[in-house]
Amino acid sequence: MRIGIDARMYGANFTGIGRCTYELIKRLATTDHEHEYVIFMRREGFDRFTPPDGRFTKVLADYPHYSSGEQFGFLRLLYRHRLDLIHFTHFNAPIFYRKPYVVTIHDLTLSFYPGKKMNHFLYRMAYHLVIRSVTRNAKRIIAVSRNTKKDLERVLHVPSDKIEVIYNGVDHHDDSITPSSHSDLFKKLHLGRPYFLYTGVWRDHKNVVGMIKAFHTFNQAHDHAYDLVITGRPHPAYREIPDTVKAFGLTSHVHLTGLVDEADLIALYKNALSYVFPSFYEGFGFPPLEAMYYGTPVIAANVSAIPEVCGPDATLYFDPRSESEMAEAMHSVATDIPLRQRLIDAGFKRVQQFKWDDSTKKTLKVYNSVLKKGFF
Repeated sequence: MRIGIDARMYGANFTGIGRCTYELIKRLATTDHEHEYVIFMRREGFDRFTPPDGRFTKVLADYPHYSSGEQFGFLRLLYRHRLDLIHFTHFNAPIFYRKPYVVTIHDLTLSFYPGKKMNHFLYRMAYHLVIRSVTRNAKRIIAVSRNTKKDLERVLHVPSDKIEVIYNGVDHHDDSITPSSHSDLFKKLHLGRPYFLYTGVWRDHKNVVGMIKAFHTFNQAHDHAYDLVITGRPHPAYREIPDTVKAFGLTSHVHLTGLVDEADLIALYKNALSYVFPSFYEGFGFPPLEAMYYGTPVIAANVSAIPEVCGPDATLYFDPRSESEMAEAMHSVATDIPLRQRLIDAGFKRVQQFKWDDSTKKTLKVYNSVLKKGFF
């Protein structure tokens, strides 16, 4: 059969959806020897991607996400390639496409936390129209956690038997990358004290401001002996993050590094006192598993999919709406050495449960179940 994959977010260096798409395509080449694949990509991914063999064809689909081009230009392109099935790796698919498809829903963040970009009523209308239409017409839906499946059932009224839960993997690390040395890292980022680490985007549901305030409470109680490192691209719409750092007099203790390269990111994980994951909502949550992979103890919010993914023993949890609880968790992981070691040991075990090969095999099983029903 001829299967399409919407890889417009493709990228080994991206986070989230781009990483999932990259790993899926990479492993389909070795897992499945039966079907042909048409990979639809935007210009950056198209220029960088080399099809692994003759069963894979790349097609330029340079249509911006959440645009009219996506809804109409991409629609025409899909019909032109006469696919037996397509996998939309995100909900932003053409709503008038009526041939068989599978869609992956990573979370319903925009339903609960639209953020500053999605507040206009036209954007909100478009989002609800697209996600409801796409989930209604999909033959099967892949949810990346039981929590996301529950949200789909509750918010969008998707039948339970239409949803397959398939966890993401975490075993994608390039061991050929040499982490930056401790001394080089500390010199480059102007670090001089033990530090907590947060990696990720600046969005309302990430609770970055709450984390900074909790860190301030904790650090005051410890005579300002610690630092907090926040990586990720700064977003001009979220001025409250640097403003909070300034307002609490934390400019020498909270390091807003911007994007860092892979060598520095690995070194940041390996040398961190603890990783902090303070989100109000997550559909899955890669960063705490990344931290576990590199032997960093994790403290995290006890909400949405986070406990499901991070497990009962590998993480110290707190209420993300309680800055005092978050500060207490920071205190515990900073001062209790046996606790730190228990979290590290349990984290190593936990992360072994998330394999991209397993995810790909289960995804292929979904493809085949839809194809079988459609053609036999």
